[in-house]
Amino acid sequence: MPSVAEARESILSHVTRLGVENAPALDALGRVLAADVKAPWDMPRWDNSAMDGYAVRAGDCVNSRSLALSGFLPAGSHSAEVLAPGTAVKILTGAPLPPGADAVVPVAEVEERDGAILIRGPVRYGAHVRRNGEDIQSGEAVLLAGTVVGPAEISALASFSRLLVPVVRRVRVAILSTGDELVEPGQPLPPGRIPDSNSFALAAAVKQAGGEPILLGIAKDDRTSLEAQLKEGLEADALVTSAGVSMGDRDLVREVLQALSVRQVFWKIDIKPGRPTAFGMNGAKPVFSLPGNPVSTLLTFEEFVRPALLKMMGHRRWLRPLVPALQEDLPKKPGRVVFLRVRLERRGGALLAWPSGNQDTGILRTQLLADGIALLPADQGNLESGTPVDVQILRDGFPSEP
Repeated sequence: MPSVAEARESILSHVTRLGVENAPALDALGRVLAADVKAPWDMPRWDNSAMDGYAVRAGDCVNSRSLALSGFLPAGSHSAEVLAPGTAVKILTGAPLPPGADAVVPVAEVEERDGAILIRGPVRYGAHVRRNGEDIQSGEAVLLAGTVVGPAEISALASFSRLLVPVVRRVRVAILSTGDELVEPGQPLPPGRIPDSNSFALAAAVKQAGGEPILLGIAKDDRTSLEAQLKEGLEADALVTSAGVSMGDRDLVREVLQALSVRQVFWKIDIKPGRPTAFGMNGAKPVFSLPGNPVSTLLTFEEFVRPALLKMMGHRRWLRPLVPALQEDLPKKPGRVVFLRVRLERRGGALLAWPSGNQDTGILRTQLLADGIALLPADQGNLESGTPVDVQILRDGFPSEP
């Protein structure tokens, strides 16, 4: 039975990056660039004004003096006429400097009257001028392969009129819930039946990671139903199942997967909760069999499935960052890594963590209240208040001390 690190290392060693496709710039958001993007021109494309003001020759402004106004350049216009010595052109932010001008004097520092401006002091050469190519130069690799595309990268793509960009394609993840007790959400609930929440939770987790979920529905606890739907799921890039993976009379998922040529890499991980998690490969396709309890399903997806999906989509960072947090008194037996759902608070410069409630895996409210997951080492016994623990932050915006 592998440890957390061994299980994760095994999974990541088996999955590989998916292929590449050209995507519209906006659809590339959150995805990974598959090739460098080079600038087709300089940025800025010309010397331009960084302020609303007056384009001048700095040498004309050594002493306080009056300069005749010879024109007006709003943004979007340009002038091929050389600025004559002793003159100035009114200019707005972003407008190209006229030939001959080498500085801009802000409006607030100039008095304008009777077709001229009065400058009261010297003007530095290059003042308030954005130079051609000072940001990015033509031919420069402005975005590198492996970059995760965010709003700033979208801005760069739009600035260079890149409408299509090569990115690693999204992973298509088939999701199957199993269990005779399950019904589709919204359908009548006979006695003993419950809505299938795992399919929706896993689909949301896949989408949040950047993948494309494919909902296969619910498979009954019999070989015929399982085989048909698992076979369909193996057409996707990855398959995730929930329930039917333990040791009960109707836990048939691993057995049916084996009959469908899925090679089991491991079954069970030395963790709590989520111990009966299984991982296998169907050719180059990973297959994850997660426990059926909704809390265990979400936690094992977070720790083992999400990193694999991110690697398949070209990401270089697969795990959430760990931050130290202080813990209140907590009983724990050595032997397994425990995933503890915690709420977080910043207080006096420290990050504090408390259990978010009853840690029984049947208590969904504790997951709803959790800001993060504290990872309690396998060899760790009871924790005293003030003991630092590593916490994966699941969401921002947790309460802070005023």
